[in-house]
Amino acid sequence: MHLTDNGVCWEIARQLTRSGGSVGANIEEAQGVTTKADFAYRMSVALKEARETRFWLRRIQNNKLLKPERLTELIRESEEMVAILTTIVKNARANE
Repeated sequence: MHLTDNGVCWEIARQLTRSGGSVGANIEEAQGVTTKADFAYRMSVALKEARETRFWLRRIQNNKLLKPERLTELIRESEEMVAILTTIVKNARANE
C-alpha cells in the first residue's frame, strides 16, 4: 500500500500502522494471560484496535487516497476481523 507523500497521508499511514499492529500484539498477549478476565480484556483491546484500523481504511477509501480495488479487499478483511473478535469477546465475557 502506498499513499501520497504529504502530511495528511503520512499521519493516516502512521495511525493505520499503529492500530493494525496493535491488533496482533494484543491477540498475542491474550494467549499468555492467566485469567479469563485478562483474556477477555486483551481481546476487547484487540477489537477496539481492529475497529480503529477499519476506520482508517475507510478514511483512505472515502478520500480516494488509494485505488479502490486494493482497499475493497483490505476493508473486507478488517470487517471479518472485527466480526471474529466481537464473537471471541462476547464468548469470553460470557464465560468469565
